Amino acid sequence: MVGIKTNERPGTRARASYVRCSAYKARAVLDQIRGQSCANAQEILAFSERDVAQPIHKVLQSALSNAEHNDGLDIDDLYVSACYADEGPTLKRWRPRARGRATRIRKRTCHITVIVSLYDPETLERLRAVQSQRSTSSAEARQRRVAQSRAAAQAQQAQQSDEDSAQTGEQPAVESVADDSVAEPAVESVADDSVAEPAVESVAETVESEEFDTADADESASEEPSAEPGEESKKADGSV
Repeated sequence: MVGIKTNERPGTRARASYVRCSAYKARAVLDQIRGQSCANAQEILAFSERDVAQPIHKVLQSALSNAEHNDGLDIDDLYVSACYADEGPTLKRWRPRARGRATRIRKRTCHITVIVSLYDPETLERLRAVQSQRSTSSAEARQRRVAQSRAAAQAQQAQQSDEDSAQTGEQPAVESVADDSVAEPAVESVADDSVAEPAVESVAETVESEEFDTADADESASEEPSAEPGEESKKADGSV
């Protein structure tokens, strides 16, 4: 009994015709993505060093778009069920060689086909369980790494602060300033009313007495008439 042919396999397909590459080189890349999930296949093609990986990646993107928009399938549940490359027409060219000879150049082409299909329900459930387990394990590992790095940073910071305080000797000075027994008497002596009030009153009395003396001196100076030099001489002559 003959099985299902590759080109008759069910699924959503996309095809690129007359790709300027030999089918032999294209098949080497297609063998790497056959049976892989679409996400893994895209990663393989993105980091492949062969030039034919670029047109194959475009064909895979076209197949995923057809499955999503035409068939209404979820891209995350698809895998590459079949992919193959058929030989296309060969372009024949000639290259001149020595002694008037010529050799044939064959520029080969190929037709690349990619088919994507849905996983089986059992396989899909198993893959989702494995993916969730990997995500949880990776999240837990990341949390452990973050906690370890934070603990190491805090320990290093505490050690650095201890070394700085030991070198500069700041801790005894802080304790002496924060001592309540030394600070309170100084505040009380400044806030004592019995010492502060007499000083303020004496200063006010001296200021008032000085202002009164200056006012009397100004009034006496203004009451005296200003005598001119000529009048003083006349008075002196009359008296004589």
